[in-house]
Amino acid sequence: MTSSAFAALGDPTRRRILELLADGEQAVGTLVAALASERVIAQPAVSQHLRVLLAAGLVTARADGTRRLYALDPAALQDAAGWLSDLAGRPRPFVQPLDALATEVARGRRTVRRSVRPDDAGAAVS
Repeated sequence: MTSSAFAALGDPTRRRILELLADGEQAVGTLVAALASERVIAQPAVSQHLRVLLAAGLVTARADGTRRLYALDPAALQDAAGWLSDLAGRPRPFVQPLDALATEVARGRRTVRRSVRPDDAGAAVS
């Protein structure tokens, strides 16, 4: 999985375009109409987002007469899902040190409790 694909996924408009393309191939005009009903966006902006998604390999385009139809690239999505799955399956490096920190905090609390005796408690408060 390339960093350009994840960079492309970092934009909420591009993620929304991918969600719309999950329903199947669509022309730019259809995407513009769907996005315009949710937020103000012009056709050139949608085209720019599609260029970024194409460059990242997340979508494909094919000519249909005078228009271009865009679709999700299943292979790219599988690559992204595989990369995320591999990442999720790796050992988490911070878990053990955080567990050790919790143990040390508990040990410190026990030490403080043991060092304060009932007859010292009143003297410590005054």
